[in-house]
Amino acid sequence: MVEWVSLRAGARPVPEPVSTTLVWSAAFAGSLLLVAAVNALIGPGRPALALAVLSVLASLLGWCARFAAAPGTAVLCWLFLNGFAVPPAGTLSWSVQRDTFWLVCLLTAALGGTTLARLGHARAAYRRLAVVRATGSGEAGGESRWG
Repeated sequence: MVEWVSLRAGARPVPEPVSTTLVWSAAFAGSLLLVAAVNALIGPGRPALALAVLSVLASLLGWCARFAAAPGTAVLCWLFLNGFAVPPAGTLSWSVQRDTFWLVCLLTAALGGTTLARLGHARAAYRRLAVVRATGSGEAGGESRWG
């Protein structure tokens, strides 16, 4: 037997994260634009400000990404930070303490954004299911078929 159910009656799924390649493309383009904007507006040689701006970008990209995209996002942001925000521009270098700290900051921002997004989506899905159960709009006895 076919049971007709309104599209709004059931629980909505948790949103699917954006593909990793799309997140990395956005990290590449966003890092390029943000470092160029910081260098143009404030001036070159301000890596702390560029790190803060790129950490915000990594966190925002983490909101729509999978956990697997976080390391690549951090590395792409670090490449532009190291290559264009630190004099001489256009030259990659490695300073163990500084660059390790920058990579950890960027990775923490990306993972933090992804974690907050997943927790927010899970909480919203739980509340939607709790409302369906409380209203009794499920099957007999007030139970929904989802629980």
